[in-house]
Parts: sequence; structure tokens; C-alpha cells
Amino acid sequence: MRITKAVLGAVLALGPVAAHAQAWSPQKNVEIVVGSAPGGSNDKTARTVERIVVMNKLVPTSVTVNNKPGGGANIAFTYVQQHAGDPHYLMVGTPSLLTNHITGLSKLNYTDYTPIASLLNDYVVFAVNAASPIRNGRDLVERLKKDPKSISIGFATTVGSQNHIAAGLLMKAVGGHARDLKVIAHKGSAEAITNLLGGHIDLVTTAAGNVAAHVASGKLRVVAVAADRRFTGALADVPTWKEQGVNLVFGGWRGILAPKGLTPQQGAYWEAVLRKATEAPEWKSDIEKNFWADDFVAGVQFRKELDKDYADMRAVLMDLGLAK
Repeated sequence: MRITKAVLGAVLALGPVAAHAQAWSPQKNVEIVVGSAPGGSNDKTARTVERIVVMNKLVPTSVTVNNKPGGGANIAFTYVQQHAGDPHYLMVGTPSLLTNHITGLSKLNYTDYTPIASLLNDYVVFAVNAASPIRNGRDLVERLKKDPKSISIGFATTVGSQNHIAAGLLMKAVGGHARDLKVIAHKGSAEAITNLLGGHIDLVTTAAGNVAAHVASGKLRVVAVAADRRFTGALADVPTWKEQGVNLVFGGWRGILAPKGLTPQQGAYWEAVLRKATEAPEWKSDIEKNFWADDFVAGVQFRKELDKDYADMRAVLMDLGLAK
């Protein structure tokens, strides 16, 4: 009994210290790392999070966005992975983290990180130059059926990415083969769109928010959206693929992951910060402006969804002849 009381007394004495030790908050600048160039959807997501977190003083330190494009986002993924155990590094995660591993482009997988939260879903749109003879989705399908190589398709960030998968799924839906497409991977969607504006490629598959301003200015035309219903705003008149006789609904999640090795307290801290950020009016405004679908999923549930997405993506890529 004496030993029990002594141990109990020690535990009670150390209680406040232990509780204090469990608390965590950033002690230096926090980096949000993006695997693509400035201007694309991934970059917009990072900068929206950074702006809202700083504006609402959700963390006690500075927050910066660090763009590391190249290698199909593998440069960014590797950079964050090299900071294992350091909760001052966050990254924008997309299905590319899964597809890069499935296609053999990278040895890194989502299991090499700490999933914090999925923030949103982003449906893919199919855009052409306003001067293009392709007026609608049916025109595009007709061209692809006749000669897939006659349409050069640009996207970010690598072969096998979700934007590439979207084009491949279109080919499959109309009876063709994804491997017959003429595809050109870019470092970011902004670069692909610049080439589309310059007439260097024929089509871009990307997020709606990346092309909306160009559609509004009359420089680009979206011929179809791979969503289950039409968008609002500048793209309100664009029909879905289903409306044009093609069974295609496809988009991708975008979330925040941290290096592997975070403590439960550190993971919970960032989950709470992101939850508050996505509840802010500024977030709701950006969701609507960028044609995103709000979808906050955190912690264990996010990890379960990644497990399922990996299996689903692998099945799709194998079917399209892109998995290794």
C-alpha cells in the first residue's frame, strides 16, 4: 500500500506538468507545401488556407506557401517526407499522391504521411480555346472516336494524374482506349491553360476554378463538366457529360497531410485548426468562387477514405493500362 500511495502521489504531483507537455502549438514558421506551380487549384487551396488561418489568427506563428513543382509533385512529396516528425510542415495532398505510387512514378505513398483532413472535392472540366472548332462535348467525342491523336490534351501534373484519368475515362466511356490519347503533362494547370490560350494544345482537363475567368472573358470555352449537376456562375450554361449522353462523373479530393511521425496531439491540433478554417465565411466564399464542393473529413475517417481511394484508383489505372 505504501508503494501504491507513493506512486499515486508522484503521478498527482506531475499531473499539471504532464498535461502541459501534451499541449502543442507551432513554435516557428509553418510551411504549406504545394507540388505544382503558382496559379493552379492546388496552389489556390494552399493560399486560401494560409490566408484564412493568418487572418483569423488560428496559429501563433507565421504561415507561408512553398511551391515545389516538378516530378509530378514528387519533389514536394519528397521534401515533406524528409521532415518526418516535424509538425511545422504541411502539404496539399491530391489523388496524385496515390496515382504516382500506383503507376510506379514514386515510391512514396499516402502511408508515408500523417493524413490531417480532406477539405474539398473538385470536379474536372474539359476546356478548349474559344477559337476551337470543337463547340461542345459531342464534337469532342466525335473527334476522339475518329482520331484520338488529333486532339492534344494538356493537364497537370503527370501521366496518370486525376486529370489524365478524367480524359482516359472519357475515352473508355465512348468505346476507345486511354493509351491512344495524345497527352502532354505540365508542371501545373496554369501552364497547361497558358498553352491552350496560345493555341499550342487543343484541350485541357482541369478544375473549373482554373478556367472560369477565361471563360467569362471569352478566351476559353468549357464543352463539358464531369460533375453530377451543372455549376453556377460563369459556367452555368455548360452541360454535364451526362446531359450530352456520356456517363462520366469524376473529380478529386484535396486535403492536407503532414510528415509521418506526428504525435496524436500535433495531429489533433492541425485537425482543429483546419476545421475552424473551413467553417470561416471566407472559406465558404472561396468554395463557391472556385466551384469546389465542400467536404471536410478528418483523422481516422480520412485515412479510411484514402485506403478506399487507393484501391479504386488502382483498379481504374489497371483498366486504363497505366498501372504498373
